[in-house]
Formats: sequence, C-alpha cells, structure tokens
Amino acid sequence: MFKSIRWKFITVYFLLVFIAMIIVGIFIVKAFEDQQIKQTSESMESYVEKLLEYSSVVKNEDWNREGTKKSIKDTIKKWPLPTTDRIYIINNSPTNPVIIAANPNNENIVDTSAYENKEIEPQLFLGALNEGVNKQGLSVNNDNIRVKHLAYPVTSDEMGEVKGIIYMASDLKNITDTLDESKIILAKATLLALLITVTLGFFIARSITEPINDVTVKAEKMAKGDFNQYVDVKSNDEIGQLASMFNFLTDKLNSTISEMYREKSKMETLFNYMADGLLAVNDKGDIIHANPVALNILNFTYNDIIKIKFDDIFKDIDKNITLEYLTKKDSWEGAETIHIGKSTYRAKYAPFKNNRNEIGGLIIVFQDITEQHKLENMRKEFVANVSHELKTPITTIKSYSETLLDGAIDNKGLATQFLTVVNDECDRMARIVRDLLQLSNFDFKEMKWDKSKLSINKLIESSYMKINMAAQEKKQSINIDIKEDLPKIYGDKDALEQVMLNILSNAVKYTPDEGQINVCAETKGEKILVTIEDNGIGIPKEDLNRIFERFYRVDKARSRALGGTGLGLSIAKQIVIAHGGDITIESEYNVGTKVNLILPKENN
Repeated sequence: MFKSIRWKFITVYFLLVFIAMIIVGIFIVKAFEDQQIKQTSESMESYVEKLLEYSSVVKNEDWNREGTKKSIKDTIKKWPLPTTDRIYIINNSPTNPVIIAANPNNENIVDTSAYENKEIEPQLFLGALNEGVNKQGLSVNNDNIRVKHLAYPVTSDEMGEVKGIIYMASDLKNITDTLDESKIILAKATLLALLITVTLGFFIARSITEPINDVTVKAEKMAKGDFNQYVDVKSNDEIGQLASMFNFLTDKLNSTISEMYREKSKMETLFNYMADGLLAVNDKGDIIHANPVALNILNFTYNDIIKIKFDDIFKDIDKNITLEYLTKKDSWEGAETIHIGKSTYRAKYAPFKNNRNEIGGLIIVFQDITEQHKLENMRKEFVANVSHELKTPITTIKSYSETLLDGAIDNKGLATQFLTVVNDECDRMARIVRDLLQLSNFDFKEMKWDKSKLSINKLIESSYMKINMAAQEKKQSINIDIKEDLPKIYGDKDALEQVMLNILSNAVKYTPDEGQINVCAETKGEKILVTIEDNGIGIPKEDLNRIFERFYRVDKARSRALGGTGLGLSIAKQIVIAHGGDITIESEYNVGTKVNLILPKENN
C-alpha cells in the first residue's frame, strides 16, 4: 500500500503537520511555562518588597532582639499570603541561622535552624546572605511538585550589612496543572490537525494520483498493443499538461504505427507478389525473411527455413555458396549463378544495415533465368546449326568451282555433273535462307496471311496429289479416309498446304518402301482433327519433346541426305498456332509415327 504515490503524499503531509505541531507545541508550552514562572518570581519579589515597605520593623529593626522577633512574627501572621506560598524570616547568625518567623501554617518550625528545614535551599540562602543579592531557584519536593525559591537579603540602613534573609517558597502545581492541560489541548489539536491533514491529503493526493494512475493504466494497455488510448484533460496544471502530452503521443504513435503498417503492408505485398525470390539473412547466418517464391525455389516452408542456417540450406545446392564466400568482398555485393533442380537462377545479393547503421546481413534476390539460359543455349545452337548447314553447301560449291577452274570445265560431261551439284547446293542454301526468313517473320510478328474459307477435303487432296509421286516411287500406299461433309476452315491456303506437304513428305521420307500412310479427318467439337499416321522408323521417346525445335534432327546424317533442313516442323508448328490450332506428334521407335493436326472450324 505504501508503495503508492498517493500514500506517500499522505505520509509526507502527515509527518510535516505532526512535526510542525510538535515543534509549535514545545515552543508554546515552554514559552507559557517560562512566562508563568517569571510572573511567579516577579510576584514573590513584589510580595517581599511590599512587606518591607509596609513593615518598618522587618525593614529597620534588629532581628536578633527578642522584641523585634515577636513584632516580626505578628506581622507575618497578619500579612496575607497565597496558599501556595511559604515565607521564612531567617536571621544572620554567624554560626547557626535561625528561622525567627514563618507563615501561620509553619509556626512549628520557628526558632529552628534554617539548615534543618528541607524546603530551604542552602546554596540559595547562603548565596544571598554572602553576596547580598537576590537568589532564585527551582526544585522538586517529595510530592513531586516543583517549587519556586526566592532568597531576598535584607540589609541594615546604618551599616548596609545583611541582617537576614526573607526566604519564600511557592508551589508551581497550578502552573504545572495548567501546562498539562495545555499539553492535552495541544495533543488533541494535533490529532485533529492530523486527521484533517490525512483527509485533505487523501483528496489532494487523489486529485494528483488519479490522472497519473489513468496515464499508467493506459500506458500499460498501449504496451500490450492497444494503441487507441486517451486520457481526460481536467486541468491546466502540470498534470493536465502531462495528459495533453500523453494524448499527443498517442496520436503520433497511432500515426506512426499506421504509417509503419502501411509501409509493411506495401513491402509484404511487394515481397510476396514479386516474380523473383527474396531471402534475407543476418550476419550470423540466420534466415530472417523469405518470400513465397524463395520458399518454392528452395523447397522449404517458412516455419522450417527460419530454423536453418544459410550454409545448411545451400550445402546440397552448391557447396561453394556460403555466407563467408558471399561476404568476403568489402562491399558485400555481387551475383552468382546457381542451379537448383532443372532451373537456373541468378542470385544477386547486397547488404542491409541495422539500427546502429552497421551491416546487419544480406538481401538475396533469386531471378529465374532458366528460359533465358535455355534461349541463350538455343541461340548458340541455332547459330552453330545455321553455320553448319550453310558451311556444307558452300564448301561443296567452293570445291567444285575450284575443280572446274582447274580445267575440269573443258570436260563437258564432268562439267555438267559438277554444275548440277553446284546448282543443287545453291537450291539447298536458298531453301535454308527461305525457311529462316519465314521463321524470322514469325518471330517479329511480320507474317502476312491471305486467309479465306477453305475446304479441308480439297486441301488434303491437293497435298496428296503433290506427294503421291514420291510415295509411288517407294511403292508406298497413302490411304485417305475423309468425310464429305466436313465443315470449312478459315486460313491461308498456301501456308496450310505447306504444313500438310511437310507432314506427308516426312511420312514418305521416313517410311520404308512398301510402307503404308493413313490420312484421316473428322470433327471434334468445334475443331477439325486431321491425322497422318505411318508405319515408318518412328521417333525415340527422348527426342519427342524437341522435335519442333529449329534445326533439330533425330538422325542428322539421314535427314541431311534426304534434303531436310531441320526447320520444316518448326515452321509448321508456327503456321498452325497462327491459325488458332495445334499440332502434336505421337511416335514409337521402329513402329511408326502419328501426327495430329488440329484446326478450328470457320466460325471459330
């Protein structure tokens, strides 16, 4: 309870009032006591002086004569004396001072030695006797009552010698009782003051502590995450200023947190929906953030990856990729190419700083360059293939030309044979260039079409007529199974005939003598399916997924010998796709090949 600031305030107020009342009480009682004792002293002196002024016997006569003693006794008996006071007339006997008179209540001690009376203080009596000046003092009697003493020396007029002492003793019981009553009153006043102080202190302290407690409670709620906390401003003093400042800080905090949430939301959205993988690792190798793309690339869940060190993740991917390796540069920046599964990634990394403006770790971005890498390889392979395809006819033309120039041109038969080869090789180069230009037009979307309504029946029949001669030479049979009422298609007649001739030509080329080729056409929903199936040499399963690549040949030597460029199927694929269709190949090695040509109906 006393840890509360409210009770600390009350305790301070209590102690301040208590100490103040005690100090004030002590001073008041002391001052009152001193004043009362002073009045008593003055009263006693005044009494003696009046006695001397009234009684010439006491003042002027010799106290040792018997007649004087009797007169003094009579005077004392008649002289009014307060009940609390006692008076003793003591002569100045050199050896044994004697009490020659006393107030009526003490007549039994008359003519006794002053030294024998316990109420008479010897040091005061002797001091006044010897020094001739008043002597005063205080003592406590057997009844525990304080007594005020006065030793008043009386001198003779002739010699100026001290002829005796008027000794008075006055009880201070009334004063003591009054002081005790005053102390009780002061004690009661102190208790009342303390009670009032505690009560007022409680309310005053509450007016101070309640706003502070309110701020404390609201601050605790804010510490737990509830930032929508405001306190009432009830005054313009320091407490009110504190409440106003708390509300201001609440507004600023809400504004700052809202801005942080917005920025965090932006960053999370950016990280989560960016196409690249992002991984954050601190300088100790702990993973502190990974976006979904990075988790998918590394094949981890978020809860699992944050428990694993960076080096442990990459030890099975690339043992050379370690945090020490990436941070060996002073700038902590760079890029690495890594292979994960069948994919290739460009890992770019750069440092981030902590709240002390020191490098706290790395941000690593994984860019999927698989397609780029694949295209680059394809480009290199394409250039190599074009170079190779052009090199062969050029070499042939060069060698035959040199032979002719060396004199073979004079041999008409040999010259004609050589020139025929040169012409064939030129035609071959022309076909390659033509096919490359056609593919280039596809790549740059510059191909122009002359589309019209076409009958699939006539398209197949036209293609059959052009290829049938080559089939007859190999004693092959081409069987056509087409319904008469097939819907028309919409397309470029020459381009689609080129596709059909390419497929039929390949079937004839790669089907042995006396082989069989079947051509079928039917409707499949909103599409027309043309199937060309042969029982030729087929295509190995591992080559099927690359059969439409440029310059790709299953049997390069045989294909080149048959006059193929390796571009026909790639061109056919592009033409069919441009017409909204598709082309697929099914094949089994040494069994045969089936080509499916799918084209949309005219209204599609």
